[in-house]
Amino acid sequence: MSNNNSNDRLIIFDTTLRDGEQSPGASMTMDEKVRIAQHLEKMRVDIIEAGFPIASVGDFESVKAVATAIKDSTICGLARALDKDIERAGEALKPANSSRIHTFIATSPIHMKEKLRMQPDDVLAQAVAAVKKARQFTDNVEFSPEDAGRSELDFLCKVVEATIDAGATTINIPDTVGYNIPHQFGELVKQLIERVPNSDKAIFSVHCHNDLGLAVGNSLASVLNGARQVECTINGLGERAGNAALEEIVMAIRTRQDVFSCDTNIDTTMIVPTSRLVSSVTGFPVQPNKAIVGKNAFAHESGIHQDGVLKSRETYEIMRAQDVGWSDNKIVLGKHSGRSALRARLEEIGIKLEGEEALNAAFSRFKDVADRKHEIFDEDLVAIASESQAALEHTRYHLVSSWVCSETGETPHAKVTLKVDGEEVSAEADGGGSVDAVFSAIKKIVTDHGTLELYSVNAITSGTDAQGEVSVKLEKAGRQVYGSGADPDIVIASANAYLDALNKLVLATDREHPQHGV
Repeated sequence: MSNNNSNDRLIIFDTTLRDGEQSPGASMTMDEKVRIAQHLEKMRVDIIEAGFPIASVGDFESVKAVATAIKDSTICGLARALDKDIERAGEALKPANSSRIHTFIATSPIHMKEKLRMQPDDVLAQAVAAVKKARQFTDNVEFSPEDAGRSELDFLCKVVEATIDAGATTINIPDTVGYNIPHQFGELVKQLIERVPNSDKAIFSVHCHNDLGLAVGNSLASVLNGARQVECTINGLGERAGNAALEEIVMAIRTRQDVFSCDTNIDTTMIVPTSRLVSSVTGFPVQPNKAIVGKNAFAHESGIHQDGVLKSRETYEIMRAQDVGWSDNKIVLGKHSGRSALRARLEEIGIKLEGEEALNAAFSRFKDVADRKHEIFDEDLVAIASESQAALEHTRYHLVSSWVCSETGETPHAKVTLKVDGEEVSAEADGGGSVDAVFSAIKKIVTDHGTLELYSVNAITSGTDAQGEVSVKLEKAGRQVYGSGADPDIVIASANAYLDALNKLVLATDREHPQHGV
């Protein structure tokens, strides 16, 4: 494999399920990870990093479940340069049609001295041993020198050469702390490819963090200098300020073919549906002005811009909204539509329901919304499918009913009935507003509720009957979780979001992340 600019294929390595999940509060259940992986597969993502198998039993089972469910994409598991990590990853990846082990060790002076407390020669030996160990499980091995952006170039060259000799087929250069500037990081990749004698035997990759808002810029600079794999996440999800956003990388390459001598295999029409799914599952709303997937990304308010776009789209639009999966927001279904129509339209917008139970749950939720909202848009269907899927998963708390009395000059009062582990429990409470009263009633039932740190509301579509999408963030003992809910009744949406977060709060918390941002 050659790494010069004549290569016309850029490999997309998605780490939403691994590094993206390290965003505080962005934990996903095994079923949610499989659903997202299926969207990524449909998008034609080349490599899906499904998790860090040694981190917990849950992580191991999730990687194994993704490896079982996905057939077209390569499934990758992360492992420190330790035998036990690599063996655990190899075991989790056994069901995969195509597997990769991604192993790493830090190579910067500060990490070797302060974190690893190891000498450079020992780090080099451990890196080589890890790659050789990983080759016992798969011939597709990726090696990352963690904190490469702050590593000494001569030592970095030595480590890269030795790990390629040991059998690494992909060398990933991470900007672990988001410290680099595009021209500098691009030059680093160029230097490595030029100076490492056996660089033609591996694909060079980059994994950039967004601490300075430069993750996409650093990634693209690296592609211009010979990198042929980019590690990224949907919506730029990730710990601290996040990772390079997949949708921005893919569309920059696709839109500027006059600059880039490569392209991806990505089906770009799946970008927006996958973005919505990830946002719904994690409870992280997408900011309206977010490139590509924000709801304002293709909106034109300026009169001059509107006039120009009406005359010729190319005057102010460099991409077609439909090319990345935005619909025309047309009415697609109504309350008289049947199951087959619902299934067909969901599949058209990239959502595949597994089994009759899932379809029945989505159809029941659809009918409920359609009875109260006359016009059902694609955006509504995404929320409906996500809510119905979540309801099928084993959760401790479910909303049965909510009653609220709110009158001018009077204290709002709420009565809530929840199903807790299958048993119905009711409580009543006053509050400063309708939502506060409902939350106070829920707290009387769920005493272990943490602290509410964030409450936000977005309209999914326009109009006073639009579904409201509510996001909440709870914090307890340093652990943060996000919850989301959608409903034409904002109070019900709020209750569902709060319960979603509470259900995540009671999940096992034995996860650990020995790596911090490869």
